[in-house]
Amino acid sequence: MTRYEEVASVLRERIEHGLYRVGDRLPSIRAVCQELDVSISTAQEAYRQLMDASLIESRPKSGYFVLPRQVPLVLPSVSRPARRPLDISQWDQVLELVAATQRDDTRLLLGRGVPNLAYDTLKPLSKILSGLHRSNDLNGFNYDKLNGSPELRQQVARLATASGCLLHPDDIIITTGCQEALAISLRTLTQPGDVVAVDSPSFYGTMQILKANGLKALEIPTDPQTGISLEALELALEQWPIRAIQVTPTYNNPIGYTMPEARKRALFQLAQRFDVAIIEDDIYGDLAFTHPRPRTVKSFDKDGRVLLCSGFSKTVGPGLRVGWLAPGRYSDLALHMKYVSTGASATLPQLAVAEFVAKGYYERHLRYAIRQYQRQRDIMISWVQRYFPRGSGISYPQGSFLLWVELPAAVDCVSLNERLVKHAIYVAPGSLFSASGKYRQCLRLNYAFTLTPAIERAVRTVGELASEMVREARQHEVEET
Repeated sequence: MTRYEEVASVLRERIEHGLYRVGDRLPSIRAVCQELDVSISTAQEAYRQLMDASLIESRPKSGYFVLPRQVPLVLPSVSRPARRPLDISQWDQVLELVAATQRDDTRLLLGRGVPNLAYDTLKPLSKILSGLHRSNDLNGFNYDKLNGSPELRQQVARLATASGCLLHPDDIIITTGCQEALAISLRTLTQPGDVVAVDSPSFYGTMQILKANGLKALEIPTDPQTGISLEALELALEQWPIRAIQVTPTYNNPIGYTMPEARKRALFQLAQRFDVAIIEDDIYGDLAFTHPRPRTVKSFDKDGRVLLCSGFSKTVGPGLRVGWLAPGRYSDLALHMKYVSTGASATLPQLAVAEFVAKGYYERHLRYAIRQYQRQRDIMISWVQRYFPRGSGISYPQGSFLLWVELPAAVDCVSLNERLVKHAIYVAPGSLFSASGKYRQCLRLNYAFTLTPAIERAVRTVGELASEMVREARQHEVEET
């Protein structure tokens, strides 16, 4: 055994015995050299051995971290939704989830889509807001421009270059959260009774916008790694009068996929061929675990048919209600839809976010939050692998803070939530993310909050109750035979 193999063996043994747990940062190269009396090149080669074995990963400017032990993971299966346009249901379940997130301290909300708001990197934003409130300048209490404050639109245009988009500040409309951007886009493009193609499963907020506007959803099969099936979408475009395609192609909510760049380009070309618009939700795009962050579909847009929706709810805080829309060729009508929905968005949050970004605090906050989310993704995956029924499929997002889990067919996650009530735990059942209530054996988990022993116990409880449902189903089958 060579010296670097000996060092790798020592570190491997420590990992296997739990001295370094999933998500933990390993000693630096220099620390290993000092402890084991080896050269820098030997320590580096030992770490390369561990990376080749998928035991650890290297994160730029952060160090080496322990990976989940079962890599590659069992992924969720490719979705198989209905092949016809459907009316939207599930509002009662969505209302229950939304209501539960409003400062509910009585339940542990494992399925909510909220970022971690406790990081110190957000403190400059609080100071900026306080300063604006204390200022004698009362402009912050007045209406701003209908399309948003010039300061914020300038910063949004600058940030958009990271995703490959060259936007002018006048190309952007500031909205009351990304939800309004999506709603404006759909109202701009459609009339009641129209059909909208969506990836499946899909964000329940978008589904409820479809419901509110009398639209039908045509759910397209979706792969947990590469995203919406372009082949199935092409067939659907040939068969149905689709008015718009709505997708979340980067760090998808809920299933976690990111479409490869070539497929994003192909999606745009498909929309061109059939002369249909694309509504792109990029709300999680800035939470990339790798650099550079993925390009948007909008970055390939040469004729203005992509309406790009995003905001700061998932990166900074949802309570600010600061989103934005780049509507392309539909700018005039989208601005009218903005006026008739909410008029100008609140001024003070816009000014605060603009200053937060302009002074570099936003990028600093992102760097810190991303490091935490990546580490916590690995920890949450390890818990799901440890406590959930054998064979559960788990997504592996390369950004954001949401995990999609596909349990055995015997587990109904709506019923699972009912069993979790007495434990004061709530998950987001998969049926929320479908027009017809499919994916009842799936659930969404959030790993943004600090993963404490109490949260591990809660995840374990979810897994134990799910396993109990599997055993009950098997027993029922035995009794019937």
